[in-house]
Amino acid sequence: MMKFGKNICILNVGGTKYAFSREIIKNFPLRRVSRLHNCSSEKEVLEVCDDYDRERNEFFFDRHSEAFVFIMLYVRSGRLRFAPKMCELSFYNEMIYWGLESSHLEFCCQKRLDDRMSDTYTYFCEEDVKAEEECRGERTTTANTPVPNKWNMTWVEKLRRLFEEPASSVAAQILAAVSVIFVIVSMVILCASTLPDWETAKNKNTEEHRVIEAVCIGWFTAECIMRFLLSRDKCQFIRQPLNVIDLLAISPYYVLLSATALVGESLEMQRAGIMLCMLRMTRVFWLIKLARHFDGLQTLGLTLRRCRRELVMLLVFMCVAMAIFSALAQLLEHGLDLQPSSQHYSSIPAASWWVIISMTTVGYGDMYPITVPGRVLGGVCVVSGIVLLSLPISFIYHSFLQCYHQQRFRSVRQPQSLSTELLN
Repeated sequence: MMKFGKNICILNVGGTKYAFSREIIKNFPLRRVSRLHNCSSEKEVLEVCDDYDRERNEFFFDRHSEAFVFIMLYVRSGRLRFAPKMCELSFYNEMIYWGLESSHLEFCCQKRLDDRMSDTYTYFCEEDVKAEEECRGERTTTANTPVPNKWNMTWVEKLRRLFEEPASSVAAQILAAVSVIFVIVSMVILCASTLPDWETAKNKNTEEHRVIEAVCIGWFTAECIMRFLLSRDKCQFIRQPLNVIDLLAISPYYVLLSATALVGESLEMQRAGIMLCMLRMTRVFWLIKLARHFDGLQTLGLTLRRCRRELVMLLVFMCVAMAIFSALAQLLEHGLDLQPSSQHYSSIPAASWWVIISMTTVGYGDMYPITVPGRVLGGVCVVSGIVLLSLPISFIYHSFLQCYHQQRFRSVRQPQSLSTELLN
């Protein structure tokens, strides 16, 4: 520990001086200032500040003095806001220098910073991409040498990027477009199979329907096998959610095909076909495969992943309110045996359905209170639902904006359709 000449330490920030005792410096909320107390030599002190006067025990910081005034207000009151008439990014740079993060800002200032960073990153990234392309063009013209990062890759890496990064080349985009077409065709067939006239049409064109289904399944199977063989980590590939969905959607077809070949059309096969029919409905999750090609679905997935606590909080709010209001509704509408009484509220679980549709302001109209106390309770239930649902929504909205800005920045800086964070 550095032995200061005096018990009073002076911080000189941009010409503005602040005097503190050694004990306050030791536990100072700003990490850069608190690091001074652990310095054992003048060389270590100069690594923290810009200059040091041993005689006056004064530390010089060549930083923005007005920004440090607002940072000191945060140290005293715990509330950090932007300095007026100062660029948000400049103030954020001062925050990082002193050891603060964006989470220390007030919510309104966090939103301003996110918007400003998104616009600035997008602008500079577009300029960087253009400059990099021009630099590559000049390098190719002057040196007559190809870009090493693109042409020196092995064929395995090229194939991996072809399947995993749809925006990496024209061939990858064509492959992604074909995959999307097969997903759409598969979903159309799945939806059409539930129509009343589908069985009649299927009996007439059985062979055509089987061929279309086999082609779609064959494409998805080949794509899944190729991505598995080209993946760097096979265990990590199996644990990824989208790959699990692929396996769950493909396997029922082969199970049904194998069972039909071994057992044939029998009563046991028909009973097992009900379960297999339910498994076939998992093909609807193939729509999630579109997340590989659309940034919007990636943003949604990242938002849901980061807002797990908020979603659990929302679920807890709903469960507590549902337990309270359903018990009261059952008591007021049926439990007191008043005439007339509603048979829809014969039990608390039955009343829970009414609470859910009331708190979410859906109001199907299949259940409604008929007594005056029940109607008053219904009004309170609706208002409470609006309030309880709106509380966590602000956090989810803010997280969605952050994910959107990050995904937008990634797509400009390094085009890649599928976020690694979402996969893992």
